Amino acid sequence: MATVVLTAVGSVFGGPIGAAIGGLVGNVFDHGVLFRPKGRQGPRLQDLHIQTSTYGAQIPKLFGTMRVAGTVIWATDLRETKTKSGGGKGRPSVTSYSYSASFAVALSARAVRSVKRIWADGNLLRGASGDFKAEMGGFRLHKGDEDQAVDPLIASKQGMAQATAHRGIAYAVFEDLSLADYGNRIPSLTFEVEADEGAVPVAAIAAALGEGRIGGEGLASVDGYAAGGSDLEDALAPLVEAYGLALTAGEDGLAIMPQGRTASREIPASSWCGRVNGRVLDALERSGAAADAVPVALSVRHYDASRDYQAGVQRVTRPGPGRLEQGLELPAVLGGGAARGLAAERLGANWAGRAALTLRCGWEALCHQPGAAVAVEGEAGLWRIEEREWEAMAVRLSLRRVPGQGGIMPAGASSGAIVREADAPHGPTMLMLADLPNLKDGASTAPILVAAAAGEGAGWRGAALFVMNELDEAVPAGRSAPRATMGQADAALPAGSVTLVDEHHALSVTLLAEDMELADANEQALAQGSNLCLVGNELIQFSRAVRTGLSSYRLTGLRRGLRGTEWAMAGHGAAEGFLLLEEDRLAEPLAALGMEGEAGATLRLSAIGIGDAEPVEAALAIRGEALKPPAPVHVRINPDGAGGWRIGWTRRSRAGWRWSSGGDVPLGEESERYEVRVLRGAEVKRSVEIVEPGWSYDAAMIFQDMAGTGAGECIVEIRQIGSRAMGRAAHVAIPV
Repeated sequence: MATVVLTAVGSVFGGPIGAAIGGLVGNVFDHGVLFRPKGRQGPRLQDLHIQTSTYGAQIPKLFGTMRVAGTVIWATDLRETKTKSGGGKGRPSVTSYSYSASFAVALSARAVRSVKRIWADGNLLRGASGDFKAEMGGFRLHKGDEDQAVDPLIASKQGMAQATAHRGIAYAVFEDLSLADYGNRIPSLTFEVEADEGAVPVAAIAAALGEGRIGGEGLASVDGYAAGGSDLEDALAPLVEAYGLALTAGEDGLAIMPQGRTASREIPASSWCGRVNGRVLDALERSGAAADAVPVALSVRHYDASRDYQAGVQRVTRPGPGRLEQGLELPAVLGGGAARGLAAERLGANWAGRAALTLRCGWEALCHQPGAAVAVEGEAGLWRIEEREWEAMAVRLSLRRVPGQGGIMPAGASSGAIVREADAPHGPTMLMLADLPNLKDGASTAPILVAAAAGEGAGWRGAALFVMNELDEAVPAGRSAPRATMGQADAALPAGSVTLVDEHHALSVTLLAEDMELADANEQALAQGSNLCLVGNELIQFSRAVRTGLSSYRLTGLRRGLRGTEWAMAGHGAAEGFLLLEEDRLAEPLAALGMEGEAGATLRLSAIGIGDAEPVEAALAIRGEALKPPAPVHVRINPDGAGGWRIGWTRRSRAGWRWSSGGDVPLGEESERYEVRVLRGAEVKRSVEIVEPGWSYDAAMIFQDMAGTGAGECIVEIRQIGSRAMGRAAHVAIPV
């Protein structure tokens, strides 16, 4: 017996290609020999989803557009930033730590065109427009050119003599990526890499991997492919298996070819050999496998661009007996319909391939090339030549049936649903400052100065805050809270009642962005503090919100002048600020620095987010609302029967806003004291300090205060003297 050997294959191909092909004996260049299954064939889909940092880890060659995790090839130690907050009067200090890291991730062992989106732990880190959603010092892509230079950061850390340019490897460098959103660790990153423009023919992939020594025509195209493995066999095996390809040898060298749809030629019965050297031979032998040996179902796992290049599975079944199921892993980008068609073709090929023929022919059969599809006289269907051998002075051909018209294409397939994070730009930062009363029970020991920030786009994720000192220096004050719901009033809100629900007036507001929302709240939710907002300087709650435009609302069922802000009801104007007060969306920049604001001073704050070209600044004159006792209420004036007046009032407290037990609210101050002043016009006629909520303005005082003055209303002003600030005033007119 002798075997026809492919001429000069070993001498033509060297390296890994020679290792895979040059040592072959015979003309079997399909799944049986060149693409015979072995321990591992190329990258599996899950491999491309998992970021590694292992020495010797394989870096795939990418074609088209793919989403890959890559391999960390260089990293610095984590950079620690220490921040101390609190430590003011009555506040413990808290030291917090944040971390950033610089590192490089290898993406492809083949040059790429660009990187589009980047995901970190499954969340979008970089949008399609190139905007980053987290803070970092810089990002650079080295495209994998053979002459690319050393990255400047790696060179500065390693030294130019020790740094490598990783030529031929496409890699990305992250400089000082903030790790606060990722548990203070380098997140698992995946990249949308564009290695080629548009779809890539399988023939082009084979030619690139074979360094131009493998041709092909009539092959399918894929939108992306990741080629890996130890040699050419590993790199091409997933495509060969999925598309039913064969490697053939011709005068022009090797060619990768699709499964035949039509016969290239016919093998007539006249060419069969029934006798060789006087010995009778079986010119044709038939063999076949049982129906239940063919998989009853076949699935193709692939990457789906409509699912953000995540893995998809398309599965087809056949009628009839059997239990076996087969799965193909194809690290290529395909639509759901194309993957389902592949699965159907492979299942059809398996079913047709149960039938096999062995022919013994004369010398003229040497013209039939392995991999070719032929017709056999007297046998139905198409047959592919799997093997050609010179045996006992005859040519033995091993053939297997292939579907004559290909697999039946099932109805269109769906890629399935996906929960996709919105790729919204960060957008510019909007900043609001507020001097608030205490929104909790208990007396505050320092002004409550809060900063709220947001962006017009849903992609806004925060900003760095800086307090500007007297020298106009920017002192870092941590980061803003999550995106606040803010906007402005469309018209000036008239004054209303502080004792009744205001159903007469409505507040119309326009929010900063269309995706910001306001909602209704029932009595129980209102009692827990829901729908509390700051309009100008007045605290208001609303029970009903009706959308009137893309970003505008009409708010009704108003609770006015809350937390002692009734003084601000008369000062509303059009286009004044509106802020929904939610505790987790407010930052206290001075408290973060362990500082306290002083009444009469000015707080200047700047903020800069990823989408800001310049810092955004805001300023606030500090009033110290949280330190001021609210104005007394229920002021009463009665004649004392001797020409004077008896004035009384009810104390309020900045330490307790709920009348939960029917008793007095807590004092909230070191002692109970009041300042009472008598005013005639702008002139202060009398000022006294008392320690109880009542005062007698007798006839002698009135005569003295009114003597020698012109006409004008006489007003008595009452303020509670707090431990840290003078309270707001209540007024009553004295008849004269």
